[in-house]
Amino acid sequence: MSKCKLFLLRHGDGAWNKENRFCSWVDQKLSENGVVEAQECGRLLKEQGYQFDQVFTSILSHSIQMAWLVLEAMGQEWVPVTKSWRLNERHYGALIVLNRAEMARSYDITPPPIDETHPYYAEIYTDRRYSTCDVPKEELPKTESLKEVLDRLLPYWNDVIVPVIESGQTVLISAHGNSCRALLKHLEDISETEIVNVTLPTGVPVLLELDEDLRPVKPRQLLGNQAKIQAAIKKVEDQGKVNAQNK
Repeated sequence: MSKCKLFLLRHGDGAWNKENRFCSWVDQKLSENGVVEAQECGRLLKEQGYQFDQVFTSILSHSIQMAWLVLEAMGQEWVPVTKSWRLNERHYGALIVLNRAEMARSYDITPPPIDETHPYYAEIYTDRRYSTCDVPKEELPKTESLKEVLDRLLPYWNDVIVPVIESGQTVLISAHGNSCRALLKHLEDISETEIVNVTLPTGVPVLLELDEDLRPVKPRQLLGNQAKIQAAIKKVEDQGKVNAQNK
Protein backbone atom coordinates (compact mmCIF):
# COMPACT_ATOMS: atom_id res chain seq x y z
CA MET A 1 0.00 0.00 0.00
CA SER A 2 1.32 3.42 -1.00
CA LYS A 3 2.20 5.65 1.93
CA CYS A 4 3.91 8.57 0.18
CA LYS A 5 4.78 10.02 -3.20
CA LEU A 6 8.25 11.10 -4.33
CA PHE A 7 8.89 12.97 -7.57
CA LEU A 8 12.23 12.94 -9.38
CA LEU A 9 12.90 15.42 -12.16
CA ARG A 10 15.84 15.70 -14.51
CA HIS A 11 16.38 19.37 -15.36
CA GLY A 12 15.35 20.64 -18.77
CA ASP A 13 17.62 21.08 -21.75
CA GLY A 14 20.76 23.19 -21.46
CA ALA A 15 23.01 24.42 -24.26
CA TRP A 16 25.49 21.61 -23.70
CA ASN A 17 22.74 18.98 -23.73
CA LYS A 18 21.92 20.02 -27.29
CA GLU A 19 25.59 19.83 -28.24
CA ASN A 20 25.85 16.44 -26.50
CA ARG A 21 28.76 17.61 -24.34
CA PHE A 22 29.49 16.72 -20.72
CA CYS A 23 28.31 19.69 -18.67
CA SER A 24 28.86 18.02 -15.31
CA TRP A 25 29.84 20.63 -12.68
CA VAL A 26 30.19 23.53 -15.12
CA ASP A 27 27.35 25.85 -14.15
CA GLN A 28 24.76 26.34 -16.89
CA LYS A 29 21.34 27.92 -17.26
CA LEU A 30 18.48 26.23 -19.08
CA SER A 31 18.23 26.78 -22.82
CA GLU A 32 15.07 28.31 -24.32
CA ASN A 33 13.84 24.78 -24.93
CA GLY A 34 14.71 23.84 -21.35
CA VAL A 35 12.64 26.74 -20.02
CA VAL A 36 9.69 25.54 -22.10
CA GLU A 37 10.18 22.00 -20.76
CA ALA A 38 10.12 23.30 -17.18
CA GLN A 39 6.98 25.36 -17.74
CA GLU A 40 5.19 22.48 -19.46
CA CYS A 41 6.21 20.15 -16.64
CA GLY A 42 4.79 22.53 -14.05
CA ARG A 43 1.53 22.92 -15.94
CA LEU A 44 1.19 19.13 -16.23
CA LEU A 45 1.75 18.63 -12.50
CA LYS A 46 -0.78 21.36 -11.71
CA GLU A 47 -3.38 19.87 -14.08
CA GLN A 48 -2.94 16.48 -12.40
CA GLY A 49 -3.51 18.05 -8.99
CA TYR A 50 -0.12 17.44 -7.39
CA GLN A 51 1.13 19.64 -4.56
CA PHE A 52 4.62 19.76 -3.08
CA ASP A 53 5.60 20.43 0.51
CA GLN A 54 9.35 20.66 -0.04
CA VAL A 55 11.74 20.72 -2.99
CA PHE A 56 15.38 19.65 -3.07
CA THR A 57 17.86 20.67 -5.79
CA SER A 58 21.57 20.56 -6.46
CA ILE A 59 23.60 23.78 -6.25
CA LEU A 60 23.90 23.99 -10.04
CA SER A 61 21.83 26.71 -11.68
CA HIS A 62 19.93 24.57 -14.21
CA SER A 63 18.63 22.33 -11.41
CA ILE A 64 17.57 25.35 -9.33
CA GLN A 65 16.07 27.21 -12.29
CA MET A 66 14.10 24.08 -13.22
CA ALA A 67 12.57 23.91 -9.74
CA TRP A 68 11.70 27.61 -9.73
CA LEU A 69 9.97 27.47 -13.12
CA VAL A 70 8.04 24.31 -12.23
CA LEU A 71 6.82 25.84 -8.96
CA GLU A 72 5.90 29.08 -10.71
CA ALA A 73 3.82 27.23 -13.31
CA MET A 74 2.11 25.33 -10.47
CA GLY A 75 1.41 28.49 -8.47
CA GLN A 76 3.48 27.08 -5.63
CA GLU A 77 6.41 29.51 -5.56
CA TRP A 78 6.26 29.64 -1.76
CA VAL A 79 7.26 25.99 -1.32
CA PRO A 80 10.67 25.74 0.44
CA VAL A 81 13.63 24.84 -1.80
CA THR A 82 16.73 23.31 -0.21
CA LYS A 83 19.99 22.99 -2.14
CA SER A 84 22.93 20.59 -1.76
CA TRP A 85 26.02 19.73 -3.77
CA ARG A 86 25.25 16.09 -2.99
CA LEU A 87 22.50 16.23 -5.64
CA ASN A 88 24.90 17.61 -8.27
CA GLU A 89 25.38 15.92 -11.60
CA ARG A 90 28.08 13.27 -11.86
CA HIS A 91 31.57 14.77 -11.99
CA TYR A 92 33.03 13.70 -15.33
CA GLY A 93 36.55 14.80 -14.49
CA ALA A 94 38.79 15.43 -17.48
CA LEU A 95 35.91 14.57 -19.83
CA ILE A 96 34.02 17.78 -18.97
CA VAL A 97 33.28 19.71 -22.19
CA LEU A 98 33.96 16.65 -24.39
CA ASN A 99 31.33 14.85 -26.44
CA ARG A 100 29.29 12.28 -24.52
CA ALA A 101 30.14 9.66 -27.12
CA GLU A 102 33.69 9.72 -25.71
CA MET A 103 32.55 7.53 -22.81
CA ALA A 104 30.24 4.54 -22.84
CA ARG A 105 27.79 4.22 -19.97
CA SER A 106 29.05 2.29 -16.96
CA TYR A 107 28.36 1.99 -13.25
CA ASP A 108 31.76 1.78 -11.59
CA ILE A 109 34.24 3.10 -14.18
CA THR A 110 35.72 6.46 -13.19
CA PRO A 111 36.93 8.94 -15.87
CA PRO A 112 40.38 10.54 -15.56
CA PRO A 113 40.28 13.27 -12.87
CA ILE A 114 40.15 16.95 -13.71
CA ASP A 115 43.33 18.90 -12.90
CA GLU A 116 44.53 22.51 -12.94
CA THR A 117 45.30 22.36 -16.68
CA HIS A 118 41.65 21.79 -17.57
CA PRO A 119 39.97 24.92 -19.02
CA TYR A 120 37.09 24.70 -16.51
CA TYR A 121 39.04 23.70 -13.40
CA ALA A 122 39.37 27.23 -12.01
CA GLU A 123 35.77 28.14 -12.86
CA ILE A 124 34.51 25.17 -10.82
CA TYR A 125 36.85 25.17 -7.84
CA THR A 126 36.98 28.94 -7.25
CA ASP A 127 33.17 29.19 -7.37
CA ARG A 128 31.89 30.52 -4.04
CA ARG A 129 29.04 27.99 -3.95
CA TYR A 130 31.55 25.23 -3.18
CA SER A 131 32.60 27.02 -0.02
CA THR A 132 29.11 26.28 1.35
CA CYS A 133 29.41 22.49 1.19
CA ASP A 134 29.47 20.13 4.16
CA VAL A 135 32.99 19.00 3.24
CA PRO A 136 36.13 21.12 2.66
CA LYS A 137 36.56 22.27 -0.92
CA GLU A 138 39.75 20.24 -1.30
CA GLU A 139 37.78 17.07 -0.50
CA LEU A 140 35.20 17.59 -3.24
CA PRO A 141 35.42 15.07 -6.08
CA LYS A 142 37.62 15.61 -9.11
CA THR A 143 35.92 12.74 -10.97
CA GLU A 144 33.19 10.20 -10.25
CA SER A 145 31.66 6.95 -11.39
CA LEU A 146 27.90 6.53 -11.07
CA LYS A 147 28.64 4.35 -8.04
CA GLU A 148 30.49 7.25 -6.41
CA VAL A 149 27.56 9.57 -7.16
CA LEU A 150 25.34 7.22 -5.17
CA ASP A 151 27.93 7.04 -2.37
CA ARG A 152 27.97 10.83 -1.88
CA LEU A 153 24.22 11.17 -2.39
CA LEU A 154 23.08 8.53 0.12
CA PRO A 155 24.08 10.38 3.33
CA TYR A 156 22.01 13.38 2.23
CA TRP A 157 19.11 11.15 1.23
CA ASN A 158 19.14 9.29 4.55
CA ASP A 159 19.82 12.20 6.87
CA VAL A 160 17.91 15.05 5.24
CA ILE A 161 15.34 13.92 2.66
CA VAL A 162 14.09 10.69 4.25
CA PRO A 163 12.92 12.38 7.50
CA VAL A 164 10.93 14.89 5.44
CA ILE A 165 9.21 12.11 3.48
CA GLU A 166 8.59 10.08 6.64
CA SER A 167 6.89 13.12 8.19
CA GLY A 168 4.21 12.81 5.50
CA GLN A 169 5.40 15.56 3.15
CA THR A 170 5.38 15.24 -0.63
CA VAL A 171 8.86 15.90 -2.03
CA LEU A 172 10.17 16.94 -5.44
CA ILE A 173 13.85 16.35 -6.20
CA SER A 174 14.90 18.54 -9.12
CA ALA A 175 18.33 17.28 -10.06
CA HIS A 176 20.28 15.70 -12.92
CA GLY A 177 20.29 12.61 -15.08
CA ASN A 178 22.89 10.75 -13.06
CA SER A 179 21.91 11.84 -9.56
CA CYS A 180 18.31 10.83 -10.33
CA ARG A 181 19.45 7.50 -11.81
CA ALA A 182 21.67 6.82 -8.78
CA LEU A 183 18.73 7.40 -6.45
CA LEU A 184 16.50 5.20 -8.59
CA LYS A 185 19.08 2.43 -8.35
CA HIS A 186 18.94 2.65 -4.58
CA LEU A 187 15.15 2.88 -4.27
CA GLU A 188 14.28 0.24 -6.86
CA ASP A 189 17.25 -2.02 -6.11
CA ILE A 190 18.32 -1.94 -9.75
CA SER A 191 21.38 -4.05 -10.57
CA GLU A 192 24.70 -2.54 -11.67
CA THR A 193 24.23 -3.94 -15.17
CA GLU A 194 20.62 -2.78 -15.53
CA ILE A 195 21.12 0.79 -14.28
CA VAL A 196 23.34 1.70 -17.23
CA ASN A 197 20.33 1.11 -19.49
CA VAL A 198 17.97 3.35 -17.51
CA THR A 199 17.34 6.61 -19.38
CA LEU A 200 15.51 9.62 -17.96
CA PRO A 201 14.45 12.26 -20.49
CA THR A 202 14.79 15.94 -19.61
CA GLY A 203 11.80 17.73 -18.13
CA VAL A 204 9.70 14.61 -17.48
CA PRO A 205 8.56 14.09 -13.86
CA VAL A 206 9.03 10.59 -12.46
CA LEU A 207 6.51 9.54 -9.82
CA LEU A 208 7.49 6.94 -7.23
CA GLU A 209 4.83 5.63 -4.86
CA LEU A 210 6.57 4.29 -1.75
CA ASP A 211 5.59 2.15 1.22
CA GLU A 212 6.47 2.83 4.87
CA ASP A 213 9.98 1.42 4.26
CA LEU A 214 10.35 3.80 1.29
CA ARG A 215 10.29 0.97 -1.23
CA PRO A 216 8.22 1.30 -4.42
CA VAL A 217 4.82 -0.37 -4.36
CA LYS A 218 4.43 -0.14 -8.15
CA PRO A 219 6.69 0.61 -11.17
CA ARG A 220 7.88 4.19 -11.56
CA GLN A 221 5.59 6.38 -13.65
CA LEU A 222 6.90 8.89 -16.19
CA LEU A 223 4.14 11.49 -16.30
CA GLY A 224 2.96 13.05 -19.53
CA ASN A 225 2.29 12.06 -23.12
CA GLN A 226 3.74 8.55 -23.35
CA ALA A 227 4.50 8.70 -27.08
CA LYS A 228 6.47 11.92 -26.59
CA ILE A 229 8.26 10.43 -23.57
CA GLN A 230 9.34 7.33 -25.49
CA ALA A 231 10.55 9.52 -28.37
CA ALA A 232 12.54 11.64 -25.90
CA ILE A 233 14.10 8.53 -24.34
CA LYS A 234 15.06 7.21 -27.78
CA LYS A 235 16.60 10.58 -28.67
CA VAL A 236 18.81 10.48 -25.56
CA GLU A 237 19.81 6.86 -26.20
CA ASP A 238 20.59 7.51 -29.87
CA GLN A 239 22.62 10.68 -29.30
CA GLY A 240 25.82 8.93 -28.36
CA LYS A 241 25.50 6.40 -31.17
CA VAL A 242 25.03 9.12 -33.79
CA ASN A 243 27.96 11.18 -32.56
CA ALA A 244 30.15 8.09 -32.35
CA GLN A 245 29.35 7.22 -35.97
CA ASN A 246 30.16 10.76 -37.12
CA LYS A 247 33.57 10.90 -35.45
